[in-house]
Amino acid sequence: MTDPRPRHDAAVSGMFGRIAGFYDLLNHTLSLGIDYYWRHVLARNVRVGSTNRVLDLAAGTLDVSLAIRRRFPQVQVPAMDFCPPMLQRGLHKLKGDNARAIMPVAADAKKLPLPDASVDCVTMAFGIRNITPRSEAFAEMLRVLTPGGRACILEFGSGSERIWGGLYNFYLDRILPRIGQMVSRDPGAYAYLAETIRHFPTAPALEKEMTDAGFVRAWHIKLTSGIVCLHVGEKAR
Repeated sequence: MTDPRPRHDAAVSGMFGRIAGFYDLLNHTLSLGIDYYWRHVLARNVRVGSTNRVLDLAAGTLDVSLAIRRRFPQVQVPAMDFCPPMLQRGLHKLKGDNARAIMPVAADAKKLPLPDASVDCVTMAFGIRNITPRSEAFAEMLRVLTPGGRACILEFGSGSERIWGGLYNFYLDRILPRIGQMVSRDPGAYAYLAETIRHFPTAPALEKEMTDAGFVRAWHIKLTSGIVCLHVGEKAR
């Protein structure tokens, strides 16, 4: 039987490549600018240790990498994404010290080109939904984290939960795909976004996936009434 995962990965990478030019605009517009706050909370939960290195996965156009550097100006940030056009779009944001400290690299989160125990923290914003199977990405995070290291994963809440009396679910199903299509001219991209949110696990279910993968403990913080959750997992010391 043919493994469907490479085809899925290629399709997702290609889709993000097609919308790379509109990605930042749509992020800010569709979230009404709240995405800046979400990334701020993510960076605030980063913990830095002996390596002075934070790995940003699904780094996209590098906004999270820059948020990490604003909070920790001394750290190096390998910024990895499996869609090179997304990283390319972020290069113009790298000025001064950030151009040296943030290192964009095309890479698969399930096969990281890093040695064991080489980073203090791993971040990922709105990327874990796109990875199949998630267990392989969690295993790689644990491998590259130092003992006691932390993974901070920002992701949309599950569309299976009614948020704001179902208003968010209506927005997700009806409004978001239409706005995304009008701006990006890609009818599939934001329909895919809504679909993956709708089928994403609840926060407790994702925590169980993380502890099953080997994180010694995991918890979450609800943001904006649970539209987004920050999931934090720690590796044993």
